Amino acid sequence: MNQGFLPISKQDMDERGIRQLDFVYVCGDAYVDHPSFGHAVISRLLEAHGYTVGIIAQPDWKEDSSISVLGEPRLAFLVSGGNMDSMVNHYSVSKKRRQKDSYTPGGVMGKRPDYAVTVYGNLIRRTYKHTPVIIGGIEASLRRLAHYDYWSNRVKRSILLDSGADLISYGMGERSILEIADALNAGIAVSDLTYIDGTVYKIRDREAAKDALVLPSYDEVKTDKRAFAESFYTQYRNTDPFSGKRLLESYGAVSVVQNPPAKPLSEAEMDEVYDLPYMRTYHPSYEKAGGVPAIQEVRFSLVSSRGCFGGCSFCALTFHQGRIIQARSHGSILAEAEKMTHEPDFKGYIHDVGGPTANFRRPACEKQKTKGACPNRQCLFPSPCKNLVADHSDYLALLRKLKALPNVKKVFIRSGIRYDYVMQDQNRKFLEELCRDHVSGQLKVAPEHISAPVLEKLGKPPAEVYRRFAEEFKKMNQKLGKEQYLVPYLMSSHPGSTLKEAVELAEYLRDLGYMPEQVQDFYPTPSTISTCMYYTGLDPRTMQPVYVASNPHEKAMQRALIQYRNPKNYDLVYEALMKAGRQDLIGFDKKCLIRPRRARTAAKRKEAEKRAAAEKQRTQKKKKTIRNIHKKKRDKS
Repeated sequence: MNQGFLPISKQDMDERGIRQLDFVYVCGDAYVDHPSFGHAVISRLLEAHGYTVGIIAQPDWKEDSSISVLGEPRLAFLVSGGNMDSMVNHYSVSKKRRQKDSYTPGGVMGKRPDYAVTVYGNLIRRTYKHTPVIIGGIEASLRRLAHYDYWSNRVKRSILLDSGADLISYGMGERSILEIADALNAGIAVSDLTYIDGTVYKIRDREAAKDALVLPSYDEVKTDKRAFAESFYTQYRNTDPFSGKRLLESYGAVSVVQNPPAKPLSEAEMDEVYDLPYMRTYHPSYEKAGGVPAIQEVRFSLVSSRGCFGGCSFCALTFHQGRIIQARSHGSILAEAEKMTHEPDFKGYIHDVGGPTANFRRPACEKQKTKGACPNRQCLFPSPCKNLVADHSDYLALLRKLKALPNVKKVFIRSGIRYDYVMQDQNRKFLEELCRDHVSGQLKVAPEHISAPVLEKLGKPPAEVYRRFAEEFKKMNQKLGKEQYLVPYLMSSHPGSTLKEAVELAEYLRDLGYMPEQVQDFYPTPSTISTCMYYTGLDPRTMQPVYVASNPHEKAMQRALIQYRNPKNYDLVYEALMKAGRQDLIGFDKKCLIRPRRARTAAKRKEAEKRAAAEKQRTQKKKKTIRNIHKKKRDKS
């Protein structure tokens, strides 16, 4: 039974009659008791299984005492950097400090440290020398073995070693955290927890993990980029819970061992996770600061599934949630939606029903349910697998039920769809109902690029697939009498993109008559194929060289080409076209992207003269008005 928020102070513990907590969860995010926040899911799940959990949200890492406010836990400290890697949270792709942290009360920046998991782990270890420390969440998961760190521009060690933790619970963590809790509760030492799937541990005796695949050592991967690429691809091919092998990475006398991923949750287990008694909002202590901004994105949204078999190269989901889709039952989702409709601020609109990819509600094929995802091929790339089952019927049935709920006016899909999966479904009923009922004027999709060499590195379908989808989307809206548009997400400077490919994308946008308001410059985050390419200059899948735009100025030119109409980008676009040998796109023809500099200057002069003439006319009119006023005064006198 829900007793309100979990304890955040000794007073809360006293009110619940708790002398010592079983677990203390230290988190880089503010405490938001909602199933979209990892700390809430893990804490509520442990509570449901009989354990007491307290939350220390955003402790002051400069004060050792901040980690002791709830006392020493009986079993372990749990540590997470939050819903985002702390470095992505803090810095833009240009490594400039962000102005806002949506996961902090009032959006204030600076309430968590850089490399938060490492800092929190060492903060705990300074005070509690022997208490087990278990780290998890996105930051720990994606840094579980040696990894390239974009912000320091070097290969860093496993976060297990740098944080001083005893164990990593990687991936979504529900299975492994319960096994860890039960083992610690039974009196098993944390150093003996070497058998739990979905965990990473450290050993001194390599013979204790003699069945593991041995990766290149840390000394090798930090100095040899080819060794790094080979190691990464071995890790990538062992991310499946059914076929993944145990991996060992040596750091001199110590080795880090990654157990195979935990098995995917069944529908009943997914329901259990999302049916827990969440308060569904931030802790009331944040009210004075204006609340936690991140809740607004998820407050009236529903998670229907997790996992993604899309396989985009720049996405880390393969390493975190995995490629096997896990879905909740209709009953569980409808029950959550019904609760949502009674919230005071609910206006009748469900903002989203989805997951990493909204229209994935089932595994890609029947084989994945028992044998897992193929280690050496993708489900949709470079072309859809012959075993792929493209079927939207279950998702459609769910959307119809949600739409029929009392007090629900509209159900939107905002988390993104895979248009190539839509095109594989021979039944166009989903596309019809999507356009008719679930789009609010604009549908966001992610072709990312249009050039074949770049799409191949991105792991995205050929441009022709997007063109066909765009045409069908347009025709369907015409049939329904709706005026709705596609908003394509585009990425600049992805590995494989030279100025030639960037110009090709600009030409496509010119022909489309579309100018994106925002462009995402490729961001090298830990544990993605694209980041491996960025760092090594090699495609780990083929070990072939890849062109990488790493110079900030060239990256700026590629980004500017996508927004070539913006006057502020003129100089960058001009330089890019000259360097690419595409002077043919500078001129007065309708196919040109920009006009010549001289013509531009003449146009500016003409515009200035026009403004000056208008100003002169206004001045003369004003003088005339004043003269008339004086004349009337004289006539009266």
